[in-house]
Amino acid sequence: MRTAYSVETVRTAERELMARLPDGALMQRAAAGLAAACADLLGRVYGSRVVLLVGSGDNGGDALYAGARLARRGAGVTAVLLAPERAHAGGLGALRRAAGRVVGAGGDAGAAASAGATGTAASVASVASVASSASAEELIARADLVVDGIVGIGGKGGLRPDAEALAAAAGRARAAVVAVDLPSGVDADTGEVRGAAVRADLTVTFGTHKPGLLIDPAREYAGSVRLVDIGLGEVLPDGAELEALQHADVARLLPVPTGESDKYRRGVVGIAAGSDRYPGAAVLAVSGALRGGAGAVRYVGPAGDAVIARFPETLVSDRGPHKAGRVQAWVVGPGAGEDAGTVAEVVAADVPVLIDADGLRLADADAVRARTAPTLMTPHAGEAAALLGVAREEVEHGRLAAARELAARYDATVLLKGSTTLVADPAGGAVRVNPTGTAWLATAGSGDVLSGLAGSLLAAGLSALDAGSVGAYLHGLAGRFAADGAPVGAHDVADAIRRAWRDVYLD
Repeated sequence: MRTAYSVETVRTAERELMARLPDGALMQRAAAGLAAACADLLGRVYGSRVVLLVGSGDNGGDALYAGARLARRGAGVTAVLLAPERAHAGGLGALRRAAGRVVGAGGDAGAAASAGATGTAASVASVASVASSASAEELIARADLVVDGIVGIGGKGGLRPDAEALAAAAGRARAAVVAVDLPSGVDADTGEVRGAAVRADLTVTFGTHKPGLLIDPAREYAGSVRLVDIGLGEVLPDGAELEALQHADVARLLPVPTGESDKYRRGVVGIAAGSDRYPGAAVLAVSGALRGGAGAVRYVGPAGDAVIARFPETLVSDRGPHKAGRVQAWVVGPGAGEDAGTVAEVVAADVPVLIDADGLRLADADAVRARTAPTLMTPHAGEAAALLGVAREEVEHGRLAAARELAARYDATVLLKGSTTLVADPAGGAVRVNPTGTAWLATAGSGDVLSGLAGSLLAAGLSALDAGSVGAYLHGLAGRFAADGAPVGAHDVADAIRRAWRDVYLD
């Protein structure tokens, strides 16, 4: 399982670790990992052109020390200093000793030379060979690799104008862009991007993931993420901000029948979905439920003929949830239209309930909060915004805060669907972030399949947090398999769930 920790937790752990190590050892570990990642990306280091964008913090120091390592291997390395008087002195000295070059953000070699210098003529001369006529943007345009060490993990808001200009130049250049720890301009704790930010091809992060590397919109700016072990694991606490399940984690949670199992012991999931106007929602929710590990699926609603025609194994009833027979969990809401009565009946049940789509709008908030059995709500950003009474853009820009707020407000587990799917538990603790999926899943009916799948996992005995997390993982993986780089329909996703299950379980 991948974990991500808040900035405050990371800094506390770094201070504790640094107290045990020789001065500068932690930065050297980070710089070594960063240099190795840059070398891998370049392929051939000797003769390559590397530009370091260096701010005043430790990220700038990491970039300078890594640049020195690349320069010793024959790369032509130039550091562009955004704050020459506050550049990391040790890193700057290391770069100079390796014959690296230094300019200010405006291309002024002479001004940059004084940063971190000893004050001797020799120290100034060591960088005076830089062509002062070459602007920083021109250097970036000619580079093979640009290293973003502008702002560290404590940065808030967008980039300042001088840094914004360099980030834009890097975006236009042919060079690969590597971010140090986190792309400059994104919020490490929330994943928010409140202004201009660096777009990286690769982010090299140290010690642990930061939440912003796993949550959109910031995740989109990070590119591929490479974690460098600097020994932080031995001092990090157990309570992470985020968790991302991996194959092995999901495999341990999958409900697998034994020799003593029968269809009722495996769990029965009830699907109260569809309407005369939206019968397809019922069919798709049932299709997901049949592939989610429960032993049987009961369907209640007006789309029984459509459901039984597609899935004859479904137990169909038109007498309402109370008279449908025993279930271990309910799914309510997909395609429900205005059927508030059915939603209320399901919400009143004393078994785990998944509420989706129209059910989120129709369910009484007080009734949801009053439930004693687990509740799993599965809104997309627009539905979450309506429940919170805010603009959709606010949810999309602050997904982590929105998921947590909904979970606390409704005393329910919340699966917030979208480019980054998050699962938040009302008791707090780490929020689960789903690492699978594809943009092709943004298609009509895909959410109905997910609802049925996660509801079936609820009926099979998983907690609401695990059912939502495992359901999202399998659904995202099935979407990748079904699409394979081309448009996909919701029924294709449902059909691919079995392949996703086998891929996880047999991995």
